[in-house]
Amino acid sequence: MSDIDLDRLDLRILSELQSDGRISNAELAERVNLSASACLRRVQRLESRGVIAGYRAQLNRSAMGLSLSAFVRLRLRHHDTAAVARFTDDVQSWSEVVAAHALTGDADYLLHIGVRDLEHFSRFLLDTLLATGAVADVNTSFVLREIKSVCAPMTVGP
Repeated sequence: MSDIDLDRLDLRILSELQSDGRISNAELAERVNLSASACLRRVQRLESRGVIAGYRAQLNRSAMGLSLSAFVRLRLRHHDTAAVARFTDDVQSWSEVVAAHALTGDADYLLHIGVRDLEHFSRFLLDTLLATGAVADVNTSFVLREIKSVCAPMTVGP
């Protein structure tokens, strides 16, 4: 994605789309006070420049029976290219992993895990994550409640 200057209208459009990705162009245009054609041109520009990477359904994990969320910080035993590639490939295949991030600092990765219950988490941790042999250290925090969740903040600039 190339850098793109986002003005206040772009940010308002992005904010509305994050709140409701299924909003019609006519409704979106009305909410941001633009004509439908001008709004559509802006959305298409944001899509073509990669600012809008896609549209997806936001799932309610609790309604799906996945009511326990955890954040797992971990360090790998080895950091060579092959070990990191194996680990990242493994992460892609684990359905319990909601999101994964490579980090700086004292942990190598932060995994957001969504599971049914503590027993499911325990099985994932012991039988899947630690069973790879790739992990040297792991630290888990369980989510008590979600306060805020957005894909990206709607601010730009310093």
